[in-house]
Amino acid sequence: MPKPRTKRQAIRDERKAKRREKSLAAYEASKATKRQRLNETNGDNAGDQEPRFENGCGEPRIGGPPPADREFFGMLSDQEQEYFRSVDEQLDIDDFPSQEDRQLYLASVFAEARGKELKLACSQSCSRLMERLILMSNTRQKKKLFLQFAGHFLNLIQHRFASHCCETLFLQSAPIVTRELGGEHDDGPADQDDQAEKPLPYMEELFLLTLDELEGHLGYLLTDKFASHTLRVLLIILSGRPLEESQTKSLIHSKKKEKISVPWTSDDPTDLNSQLRAVPMSFNLAAKKIIADSVSSMNSTELRVLARHPTGNPVLQLLLELDISLNLKANDDESGDMTLLWRLLPGAPASLKNATSPASDFVNQMLYDPIGSRLLETLITHCPGKIFKPLYKHVFGSRIHSLLRNDVASYPAIRVLNRLSKEDLVEAVEKTLPELNKLVTLSRFNVIKTLFERCQARQANSEIQSLTKALIESFGSDPKSLVPKLCLPESSEAEDENGHEPLKKNRAALVSHGAHLTTAMLAIPGPPSNAIQTSLAALPEELILQLATSSAPTSYVLVNAFSTPSRNKIFHKTLVAALRPHAFQLAMSEHGNKVLNAIVSIPSKGDGISIPFHIKELIMEQLGQHEQELRDSFEGRRVWRTWKGDLWRNRRREWISWVKELDSAPVQPTPEHQSRRDNGLRNSNGNSAKGTMRNSMDDSTRKRKRGIESAS
Repeated sequence: MPKPRTKRQAIRDERKAKRREKSLAAYEASKATKRQRLNETNGDNAGDQEPRFENGCGEPRIGGPPPADREFFGMLSDQEQEYFRSVDEQLDIDDFPSQEDRQLYLASVFAEARGKELKLACSQSCSRLMERLILMSNTRQKKKLFLQFAGHFLNLIQHRFASHCCETLFLQSAPIVTRELGGEHDDGPADQDDQAEKPLPYMEELFLLTLDELEGHLGYLLTDKFASHTLRVLLIILSGRPLEESQTKSLIHSKKKEKISVPWTSDDPTDLNSQLRAVPMSFNLAAKKIIADSVSSMNSTELRVLARHPTGNPVLQLLLELDISLNLKANDDESGDMTLLWRLLPGAPASLKNATSPASDFVNQMLYDPIGSRLLETLITHCPGKIFKPLYKHVFGSRIHSLLRNDVASYPAIRVLNRLSKEDLVEAVEKTLPELNKLVTLSRFNVIKTLFERCQARQANSEIQSLTKALIESFGSDPKSLVPKLCLPESSEAEDENGHEPLKKNRAALVSHGAHLTTAMLAIPGPPSNAIQTSLAALPEELILQLATSSAPTSYVLVNAFSTPSRNKIFHKTLVAALRPHAFQLAMSEHGNKVLNAIVSIPSKGDGISIPFHIKELIMEQLGQHEQELRDSFEGRRVWRTWKGDLWRNRRREWISWVKELDSAPVQPTPEHQSRRDNGLRNSNGNSAKGTMRNSMDDSTRKRKRGIESAS
């Protein structure tokens, strides 16, 4: 017989049943919440979810506890959402008769949005409109938005959609600080505003009040998925750095950031955005305080974790760069407060002599880490000379040749090469020369390019000759094989059969790095330039055409070759003669049209650079046979305009005179479109090859839009 139930056993069973019911209820609630999130396509609170890492697991925040519950500002009604969607469409079409009508319409939209600014910023469907309104707003409207957001910035910058609105507001308001610092004020009330309104505060005060809201929370905001981007924006504004610099843009925005544009504004950066900005002294003090507050509560272990954090590392890079630039005088006083540089390298420079010291250990740990090495690059680039010299002597000097072979450590090592004196550079080249064949095998073309460029900058001519000889020997002792191996590598069978995207991206990165090395050698007179010109002249016609049309980096090899003097008098004629039968194909090509446009500026007579005049005539006649097709495409219209096709068709004598006038004009080499850092092989997915051409693609897209509008 079973043992009879006791009173104690009954109590245990009752507790188990209650726990089972609670867990089941929690599971059902979790399922319902997940189902609701999946079904919501335009939910206004979709951005309130906690940021998760790609593996789906939430990581504990660094430097502080998680924030309190987020504020909820309410949702727009269906009628309000429909109205603001129609406003967005109206502003996108931009069919206003005049600027005055446009301003009146904007004023009515701001009046309708009064009191709903927070809802708009947090709305998935309307936050894009809020960004556009910020771009169109005047100084007074921007200040009013600051006041509406005041007290809520801590929540807004952590929101998926509102954080973008805050970034746009900060970036658009930064030039106003500089203008007000110079005594310019344009925030007076307009005709439709209430004239009795009290004066608005200075933009400097509004920024400082925003920073006061974030004080005490910076530790965990550094690793927040959305707030970290906004912190970078604030730091760049406080430092006075240019806002439109390509390096600044890549630091501020993620690759997925949607570009919000205003139809009637120019895409060209203004002076205040493209140059260093004057900022008040309070901004420098605020930047120093942010640096101190961000890392004051972290020990050395937490700092190393932050250095390896994919979200926190870019912010730490910027903090370190600003720390060095703002505290150079303080760094001379070793008794002063420890700044971020001294926190990362305690006891430096003396401690770098000891291989087991915390400073040396930090450098060695970051050196081979894919994320941490980026912070090390910033440290090497910006640290004072009294830190760099012992760092090179005791950490990098003896193993620079082996570091240059590594796919991660090669990037900090490249930064080291950029700062070496001539004597140290010669020593580094001598150590690397026996390893050059391995660098070629590993496709470390960016390393070889840096060696050539630094030797040219330091006038180490014998080392340039040695590098050229070793590079040619690595490709089989025939200089004619240089360009095909560097710029036109054969695709693997696996890539051809499977069409696997990572393989294609890695091949594009290889081509980009090889083309950059080729262009760098072309720019160095003597053996490097002669070797590349010999290889180009020996290419068959189909490979020269492939070089011109396959990618942007390879097309710039030819563009730069046309502007490089040569001892071979028929060098330029040989290249142009190979491309002449394919003039129409080049004109219609996204990359080839740049090569064709470079041909027209080559002089007909000259010492070192020339092509016969009749070749240009033959090219123009071939283009004239396809005039209508050229006019129907963006690339074709650009070629027709550059070659002055209308002048050739209507006034042939004037066209001939114009072409001959170009003979007396100096040939200007076209600058290369390069990424912030040649990191095409750094990421396994090859993102840098995409980044190398992003600027030129964005530029052509904008010009295409303007060209279509003008044609219509």
